[in-house]
Amino acid sequence: MLGNARNRLRIALSAAATAAVAAFSVAVSPAAASLAATPGEARTDAAWANCPNGYVGLTYDDGPNPASTQALLNALRAGGAKATFFIWGQHAEQYPDLLKAEQAAGMWIANHTATHAHLTQIGEPAAYNEIATAQNTIKRITGQSPTLFRPPYGETNAQVKADAARLGLTEVLWSVDSQDWNGASTQQIVQAAATMRAGSIILMHDGGYQATVSAVPQILSGLAARGLCPGRITAGAGGGAVVTAP
Repeated sequence: MLGNARNRLRIALSAAATAAVAAFSVAVSPAAASLAATPGEARTDAAWANCPNGYVGLTYDDGPNPASTQALLNALRAGGAKATFFIWGQHAEQYPDLLKAEQAAGMWIANHTATHAHLTQIGEPAAYNEIATAQNTIKRITGQSPTLFRPPYGETNAQVKADAARLGLTEVLWSVDSQDWNGASTQQIVQAAATMRAGSIILMHDGGYQATVSAVPQILSGLAARGLCPGRITAGAGGGAVVTAP
């Protein structure tokens, strides 16, 4: 009888331990758990299933670029994250395979004009043609028409907005500037990303900057720790850009 009692005690303790492990697994954020997995292990979108504090927009301008596009894609996919790539039309013409790689990786492809011109300075119809040419280039290469547009340098006015709207595009600026274009270090880029809140959109570049590539894992882990997730930028009810669930 004593042996039976001991067996029953062992079984009860084992069941309690199993229940505790299960409860801990449920309590851990899926994003944090995934990001803590073995380095280099592939993640999926399920890593970002728990977003109690909302969504932010990760954006990269000026690509595709053979010095950084594939590395950015690898880093984002390793973290199970998606971002919006604002495409420089001439670069898409030069590197169509990289643009297709962005599309194949599930990234959102957006319009950043054909030659990165100062739209508010070149007049019409030149400004409209800059946007329209990039739109046509991206559609020819990917088979899809972008729905988002970012004016180079963030320079815009009523006419530029009207040109974009005429092409069915929502203008997207940013609320956080990573300053990667200005020589920011990886740590400075990560610190900029740490200021994002729900609805924030951060400006980064697919411009061959190693600091930008190196910042991706830290940005993603920082978001997960704060209950934020990379989201999709879309047109809001008022026509402006908003960040929603992917």
